[in-house]
Amino acid sequence: MSAPLLLRRGRGATRLIGSARAATGALSGVRSIVDMSYSEHFMDFGRSSIPSVMRKLVVNKLSPDFREAVTAQTVAVPTPGDADLLVRNRFVGVNASDINHSAGRYDPSAKPPFDAGFEGVGEVVGLGLGASARYTVGDAVAYFGSGAFAEYTVVPAKESVPVAAARPELLALLVSGATAYIALKRLGDLAAGETVLVTAAAGGTGQFAVQFAKRAGCHVIGTCSSDEKAGFLKSIGCDRPINYAAEDLAATLRREYPRGVDVVYESVGGGVLQTALNSLANKGRLIVIGFISGYQTASGIPAFSGATLPAKLLQRSASIRGFFLPHFVGDYREALGAMMQMVAAGKLVCEVDRGDSSRGGRFVGLDSVFRAVDHMYAGKNLGKVVVELVPPPVGNKL
Repeated sequence: MSAPLLLRRGRGATRLIGSARAATGALSGVRSIVDMSYSEHFMDFGRSSIPSVMRKLVVNKLSPDFREAVTAQTVAVPTPGDADLLVRNRFVGVNASDINHSAGRYDPSAKPPFDAGFEGVGEVVGLGLGASARYTVGDAVAYFGSGAFAEYTVVPAKESVPVAAARPELLALLVSGATAYIALKRLGDLAAGETVLVTAAAGGTGQFAVQFAKRAGCHVIGTCSSDEKAGFLKSIGCDRPINYAAEDLAATLRREYPRGVDVVYESVGGGVLQTALNSLANKGRLIVIGFISGYQTASGIPAFSGATLPAKLLQRSASIRGFFLPHFVGDYREALGAMMQMVAAGKLVCEVDRGDSSRGGRFVGLDSVFRAVDHMYAGKNLGKVVVELVPPPVGNKL
């Protein structure tokens, strides 16, 4: 980083103001290229010290076992470049894809070590001169990018989203909400009066698929694993929650929806995907946004009997469509903006699971990311799984 210059002293970060001024004074008539007026942009918000070191989670071994693949490390707090922000993370989001990332499935060329975590929200505590056109110290921002499982993260300013406050609910929108919004808009072709089946409907992304399908005027079916989750689904507009722990999913769909379902938002895979395929109506669309039931296996893909797939699609003029969020980056800003407006108007529920009902209690601190991943893969989460990294400042109510 060229200017301004930083010097870490003890637990703080201070400018090399004195030495620069001395050098300037020694050269009569020569003006320093260091912008002295900019020093406040490099002071930690609230005048507390930026530590010289921090902790982060790093993938050191490729494995679908998150605990085996990932370790916590102590490293130097990074310095933002000219167009970057240094964000002190307040909350980070846990995704099913964290395991695919640690297994090296998204980028086969990536070799450990590399950073873990996809999304965070926090405060700007430092920034480059170029980034100051849009941000200043103390601004709250959310971001979707690599390296979120850390106490501090450097984020390009252009990839950051300004928010009113660093609230955990916002994390539900960055990946989970955006996936549901864009997938249903671009691939679902929803029409009022159609029937939509959402699997894992009470999870991080399923909750949004339910709400967006209802906004489109559809009849919504949602699968879940408990009566508590079924109650939550009813509260956000799901017409027919199906607790598959108490009801046979395939039999229920055949009995109550004999003509089939028009659209399926599917994230489980395996037997659930097979049931969903068999339940498609004529001209039905099945959107595959994931297959979490297989992520913890060596291959990452659950067993699926596809020998009759061509015939089933042909007989019903149906289709299967895959969705991977990075392929739709052009739709991301519009989706996030629309969802932010819905939240502000009280028209979108962003349920988060902070681990209050888990055995170890609320997910607080970087080490609790491991418990949070286990919690999600045990199917115990209701809503988006979120981990708190630092306690809120005094007087800031969340």
